[in-house]
Amino acid sequence: MNRQPALWRDRQEANVTGTVAHRISQMSADQRAAHALELAERVRTYPASGPERESLDRDAERIREYLATVDASANGLAIFACSGANLFEAITLAAPIDAHRLYISDRPHLYPLARVLDEYPRYVGLLTDTHSARIFVFAVNTTEKTELIESEKAKHHKQGGWAQARYQRHTENLHLHHAKEVADALARVVRDEGIEKVVVSGDQVILPRLREQLPKDVAERIVDMLTLDVRTPEHEFLAATLATLRKQDAVTDRERVDELIGAYRANGLACVGVEAVRQAFELGQVDELVISASPETIKDVQPESQEQSKPTKEERAADELILRARTTSATIRFIEDASLLKPVGGVGAFLRFKL
Repeated sequence: MNRQPALWRDRQEANVTGTVAHRISQMSADQRAAHALELAERVRTYPASGPERESLDRDAERIREYLATVDASANGLAIFACSGANLFEAITLAAPIDAHRLYISDRPHLYPLARVLDEYPRYVGLLTDTHSARIFVFAVNTTEKTELIESEKAKHHKQGGWAQARYQRHTENLHLHHAKEVADALARVVRDEGIEKVVVSGDQVILPRLREQLPKDVAERIVDMLTLDVRTPEHEFLAATLATLRKQDAVTDRERVDELIGAYRANGLACVGVEAVRQAFELGQVDELVISASPETIKDVQPESQEQSKPTKEERAADELILRARTTSATIRFIEDASLLKPVGGVGAFLRFKL
C-alpha cells in the first residue's frame, strides 16, 4: 500500500466567478459609489470630532485599502476593525456569504460567521474502490487535508479451473486487505481530527467489505454511503458530500426541534425563548443552543436600536447567545426551516442540568 498524505490534488480550472475579488471587480461605478457612500454616511452619524470619529475614519480608510488587495480565491470576507483598540482582523473564507453587510457597533456581529460554520461544517469524505482511496478533511467549503491510499491491484487472469479459483481467492484477499487498510486510515483520521460526520463513496464491491472492517465508533459517524466514481474530481466530491449533509440536516432538524419542544413541555432538560436561554447561559446550564437560521424570527424583549448601522435587536440577541455558547463550550445548531422554531421565539436550548 502507498499512502501520500496531503499530496493528492485534482488538476482543475478554478472557478472564480463567485469570489469576493470577482464580485468587487464586476461592480459598476454606481455600485462602488453606493457602497462607499454607505460607509461614509454611517461614519457621519457620529460627532465630527472626538476619539470615536477618529477611530472610525481610520477604520474606513484601512478597509478601503484592504479591499484592493483581497485574495482572488476568497469567496467570503469578514473584517473586524477598531483602530482605537488597535484591532484589524480580516478573515477570508472559501465559503460564500450571501450578501454585503456593514455594521458599526460596540460588539462584533458573529451571527453570519456562525451560520457559515454551520452550513459548511468540518467533516471527512472517503472516496474509494477496490484498490485506491482518497480521504479528505473538508471544512468551510475547502479541503484542509488529503490522504491517498493505493493498494496492490489484481492482475487480469484468463485461465479456468483451479487456477481461476485461486485467482478469485487472491483477488478477494486483496480487496479485504485494502478494505482493512482504508478502514484503519479512516478511523485514524476521524479520531485524530475529532470528526463527527463522515460521508463515504465507493463501488458495490468495496462498500460491504468496508462496512465489515469499520470500528463501531467510526461507523456510527457515517451520514451516508454514495456510489461516485473513484476518479470524481475533488471539487465535485466536495459539492456532492455537502449536498448529502444538508439533506440529512433537513430531516434531523425537525427531529431535534421536536425533541426540544417535547422536553420543554415535559419540564425536562430544555428551555425555549431568548430570555430563558439567556438565563440558562448565566447559570452554566446550556449544553446545546438551538437557534433559527433566520434571525428575524428570534424574538427578544430588549428595545430596538434606532441606529440603522447597528444590528437589529434580533441579530443582537443571536450574537449574544452565540458568543455565550462559544465561551461555555455549548454546541450550536442552526435550524434552516424558520417555521420549526417560530412558535417558541426562534431559539431554545438543551440543558446540562435543572435547578
